[in-house]
Amino acid sequence: MIEITAAPPFLTVQDLGRPGYHAQGVPSGGAMDPWAFSVANALVGNVGTAAGLEWSLGSGRIQWHDAGAFALAGATVDATLDGAPVAMHRWYRAREGSVLALHRFAAGRFAYLACAGGIDTLPVLGSRATYLSARFGGLEGRLLRSGDRLEVGRSPVPLRGVGFTIPRELEPRYETAECRVVVGPHAALFGAESWSALTTTTYTIDSASDRMGYRLVGPPLQHQGHAALPSAPVCPGAVQVPAGGRPIVLMADAPTVGGYPVIAVVCSADLPLVAQRCPGEALRFRIVSVDDAQRALRRRAGAVHTIGQLVQGAAVRG
Repeated sequence: MIEITAAPPFLTVQDLGRPGYHAQGVPSGGAMDPWAFSVANALVGNVGTAAGLEWSLGSGRIQWHDAGAFALAGATVDATLDGAPVAMHRWYRAREGSVLALHRFAAGRFAYLACAGGIDTLPVLGSRATYLSARFGGLEGRLLRSGDRLEVGRSPVPLRGVGFTIPRELEPRYETAECRVVVGPHAALFGAESWSALTTTTYTIDSASDRMGYRLVGPPLQHQGHAALPSAPVCPGAVQVPAGGRPIVLMADAPTVGGYPVIAVVCSADLPLVAQRCPGEALRFRIVSVDDAQRALRRRAGAVHTIGQLVQGAAVRG
């Protein structure tokens, strides 16, 4: 069991979401940065569906009531375990009574804490992910508060010896401000001038951005048709262009349908890069083919699999 002894402003239980319920109006949800989330889980030997904590932009503390192992991934955070520095992308062993403190976010927006065995809350529609808008999943469908206690499952891998650090080439990286997009379903509603603006503008993330969508600041994109269309299915990564012409990138908790034209869709492999952008930070778009987007996603999945194999091998050797 772990206890939230000092909750940050934003802390939720998340996993990789609950796909398959869009017809019922329920978004997939899950971690905003599934790449970093999966890396943290792999580092402690968890199965891919295990739940962890999504922590954003604020300091806080967690205490272990039972000994266990954990790892941090995602945003670069100054963290300590019982006063000693904690590095990103490495698993650590916490003793009974140990306190993990996250202090300053040096870069990025979302950090992920994976505990060996996973956070054990009640699944809703096959997932433990918190969906704040509908108030279900996670712990009572809400943000975690100081004093909350969370059960941790049984570790599937006997982690032995000292903490294992993944090779640098397998770490989640966010240095570039450029993300890849594929042409969207309403591409024909935008002329050459809009396409040029989309691919040459350095946008910035608006402060009016959350788990549903990131509004972008930059030159407006001009529609050649109506800005309001009949409602149609949308997905995370869809770049919608409402009447004002300012693009919105739909994120993990995006609605399942929308009525704004979708000029492009961010590749799934690059959506974590968008998620980790803070208000005021830059973002650019580059058009690629669907085949390129699928290859990038397969490389990400292969990297997570490799991390899992390395952790398993280290456990056996230990």
